[in-house]
Amino acid sequence: MIWLFVFIPMAPIVNNLSIVLFIFISFLPSSLSTILKYPAIINLGDSNSDTGNLISAGIETVNPPYGQTYFNLPSGRYCDGRLIVDFLLDAMDMPFLNPYLDSLGLPNFKKGCNFAAAGSTILPANPTSVSPFSFDLQISQFIRFKTRSLELLSKTGRRYEKYLPPLDYYSKGLYMIDIGQNDIAGAFYSKSLDQVLASIPSILETFELGLKRLYEEGGRNFWIHNSGPLGCLAQNIAKFGTDPTKLDEFGCVSSHNQAAKLFNLQLHALSNKFQAQFPDSNVTYVDIFSIKSNLIANYSRFGFENPLMACCGVGGAPLNYDSRITCGQTKVIDGISVTAKACNDSSEYINWDGIHYTEAANHFVSSQILTGKYSDPPFPDQMPFFLSLKF
Repeated sequence: MIWLFVFIPMAPIVNNLSIVLFIFISFLPSSLSTILKYPAIINLGDSNSDTGNLISAGIETVNPPYGQTYFNLPSGRYCDGRLIVDFLLDAMDMPFLNPYLDSLGLPNFKKGCNFAAAGSTILPANPTSVSPFSFDLQISQFIRFKTRSLELLSKTGRRYEKYLPPLDYYSKGLYMIDIGQNDIAGAFYSKSLDQVLASIPSILETFELGLKRLYEEGGRNFWIHNSGPLGCLAQNIAKFGTDPTKLDEFGCVSSHNQAAKLFNLQLHALSNKFQAQFPDSNVTYVDIFSIKSNLIANYSRFGFENPLMACCGVGGAPLNYDSRITCGQTKVIDGISVTAKACNDSSEYINWDGIHYTEAANHFVSSQILTGKYSDPPFPDQMPFFLSLKF
């Protein structure tokens, strides 16, 4: 792989800023799909990687402007476009994952299946949970998927070979997991910081049991994302950051980020422990927290203009977020009919709707993941993945 970097200084523009044009030219096909070569992807998690399960279950609906940037209509994703998982699969020359619960549109599961559902937690769901699809239940859905797929393949000959993964795909495939932020963020509504911190070991015990279930089902390759900086989400700032002394230098809620850091520290230790306990497995721990924190702290350097404010919401600066109304909704609030509309250019924003990231931010995070620098173990040095620049 040979890359040519061409830097072309452009004429100075407003406020003495200048544009630098980056041109990346590939002379050979990308080796990324060779380095990360898996026949199938099994994804489990929450809204960070849900491609339509919660919507397909009929629990929630998302309306325009969701999906406007890439799909041109709501796709079941809590975003204006693509998620991190979409960019990662695209980089691996894999198709987007069909959600397990979506029975329409002729879904094809040969290359994998997505069990992630928005609002899901590691701990079992309770009556107040947004999603009933906890980590354990998603694994049960996966086991049912595997069992039924193999039954169909064995009984119907070659009829379903185009649509379902064969047995060896379950041991050779990659199990991507991004879950836990709802356990932490949700706990703050009823617990003190100390209580939230004290609950983390039990959360991760449940997570470890889930990993072992996947291993028992043949899973050997695990890709685990840690939690991002929860204190930097507009939803949490609006609820828990009204006292300026509770905020850090970037305007994020310190307690939430402290909890996320401890969760990540223990999740990293668990990942290393699991790798040592099952040496025939391959566990990759990905530090999403550092990537997103760096993006928020240095947002202007990376081409963004608003690090914390939601693109789609109501209320204007500084957060453009109101918990009483979600993106795309029209409601009467304080006697006035208001609509939570999208901003003019979501690529200038990190946050989409107060809780989830924009496609532009997801693209940036994906490009950083695929440098290999934020993973344990790190990727080989020749990882060729670059963020497409917009002009």
